[in-house]
Amino acid sequence: MEIITEYGSSLLIVACVLGFFTAWGIGSNDVANAMGTSVGAKALTLTGAILVACVFEFAGAYLAGGEVTETIRKGIIDPSLLASTPHYLVYGMMSSLLAAGIWLLVASIFGWPVSTTHAIVGAIVGFSAVCIGVESVSWGKVGSIASSWVVSPVLAGVISFGIFKSVQSLILDWPDQFQRAKKFIPGYIFIVGFVICMVTLLKGLKHLGIELSTPESVGIAIAFGAILAGIGRFLLSYVKETGADARQGKLSDLERVFAILMVFTACAMAFAHGSNDVANAVGPLAAVVNIIQSGGQVMAQSALPGWVLLVGASGIVLGLVMLGYRVIETVGRNITELTPSRGFAANLAAATTVVVASGASLPVSTTHTLVGAVLGVGLARGIGAIDVRVVGKIILSWIVTLPAGASLSILFFYTFKGIFG
Repeated sequence: MEIITEYGSSLLIVACVLGFFTAWGIGSNDVANAMGTSVGAKALTLTGAILVACVFEFAGAYLAGGEVTETIRKGIIDPSLLASTPHYLVYGMMSSLLAAGIWLLVASIFGWPVSTTHAIVGAIVGFSAVCIGVESVSWGKVGSIASSWVVSPVLAGVISFGIFKSVQSLILDWPDQFQRAKKFIPGYIFIVGFVICMVTLLKGLKHLGIELSTPESVGIAIAFGAILAGIGRFLLSYVKETGADARQGKLSDLERVFAILMVFTACAMAFAHGSNDVANAVGPLAAVVNIIQSGGQVMAQSALPGWVLLVGASGIVLGLVMLGYRVIETVGRNITELTPSRGFAANLAAATTVVVASGASLPVSTTHTLVGAVLGVGLARGIGAIDVRVVGKIILSWIVTLPAGASLSILFFYTFKGIFG
């Protein structure tokens, strides 16, 4: 308690800086999961993708990021075991932020798409097990998070496979592809709007003091989806068929229609990513804020301050602008050849998986989810459409992330312990 009283202000400032640094790393690395497919499919330019991501990543992080933040904040460690040593929990959360931030910086410089969720959860588990005690880790919660790293890419792959197959049966397998695309795509836009709005209303706005019943949320989500579909239909009315006889010409016309749809799914994916992955930066920061503001009471109950989400959302946007282009190019162009119709299926599947996970308070890896979704689209076209070597390298980077986060966190824990006592 004495350390919290003596160094509380200093610890809070350091934690805020580290939380912003980790959020910056998320923006520079993980936002590629939201925008990479759009850039790879040429539905958005790199500059356009960054602008879209800035708006919707920020909105998702601030409006719908509170639910998953609770899991990172106090779901991985049993805080009651640290009631007599609250400063250890503060050191550990700060160490986890610094470890994740450094690893994300290294990965972004080399263009590796790694999992921020792996990094932060591995860091928290690492310092807790080694520096505090194995019994301090809530292994049941860790197990559910770990299982999501397998379930989420499989689920996203299945959904994307199904979505792309529906696109094939409704549009691609017909001779009048262009007309059918303009007919059915507003329906897909409606689904995008409904999914994002529904999860946000049900789970994401509690920290703002807004709570709606399920019927109210369903009604608002239907209206929001219908409005988006109307906007999409209006935009599609400006896309004209060129009348080219060659099949390539018809495909080009068709993909121009899907490019409009991809803008909607890119916004959805950016919002979904912000809502889930901001927790990796602000969850540990929120835990530190809670302990310091309560005077060292680890078990104190307090609302998540809005400014904490603001720190995370701002860091994500800045990281995206400064370094995000490197990993965007890796994700968008190397796993499989993407067109707007394929990228749309992958984006919608990944966004749906991530927002549902956010609503269930489960911090899934957006990297895993998107790779699973892209693989699902590739498998719908045949195994030969996938660059297995690139996928292997990505999976290897995932494996390295866990021990890297844990090792760095342990090192920084002892560093903070040596500085503050």
